[in-house]
Amino acid sequence: MLGITVLLIAIVLTIGWYEGMPRYRPPLRAGERYGIDVSNHQGVIDWHQVADDDVSFAYIKATEGKDFVDKQFADNWAKSSAAGIPHGAYHFFTLCSSGAEQARNFLKVVPSDPKALPPAVDLEFAGCRSRPDNATVQRELSTFISTVEDRLGKPLVVYVLPAFEKLYPIEPTLQRDQWQRKLFRRPAGTDWSLWQASDRAHVDGIDAPVDLDVGRAGTNFAASGR
Repeated sequence: MLGITVLLIAIVLTIGWYEGMPRYRPPLRAGERYGIDVSNHQGVIDWHQVADDDVSFAYIKATEGKDFVDKQFADNWAKSSAAGIPHGAYHFFTLCSSGAEQARNFLKVVPSDPKALPPAVDLEFAGCRSRPDNATVQRELSTFISTVEDRLGKPLVVYVLPAFEKLYPIEPTLQRDQWQRKLFRRPAGTDWSLWQASDRAHVDGIDAPVDLDVGRAGTNFAASGR
């Protein structure tokens, strides 16, 4: 009987956790605001509803690798702007093509907009099995970053997963605003500009789960945009 009771409690707690996760929003501190990052996985978005749900900025996937273009980018870019939401574009960097090729792909797709948030680069292993040596990764990533920054005139924001950083320690060499992934827990310290707080949030106007972010004042990220 005790075993059944424990099992029922576990089931209730599990259901409560998965029901509560989409509604999770961490309390904001002074100078912080909520944002989201989206791609074609979120489908068609009603950006006016998003704006009414206390979302103050958005990062929109533009490209991946040397030739992939997110099919929702143009629509998301235009409609988020029409809804008055400051936005920036991000590129999913792959180890399977050169930094120069990836920069060309990104810059071909992203409009030149001095009011846009700083561009961002996403560093993780999904989608590519190649594992070049550290010197090669540092060189290709540096080429991508310098090319994009020279064209757009803003320092990039860097999103790097721990597994990538462990194999390719880029943070000590890249003095850029950090976009940290800490699901359901606040990052320690203040060396971050953006915090990905959830990957399963519910936001009005978006049918699919979405990444919820927190932006912090006093950074290049906060100083840019509308």
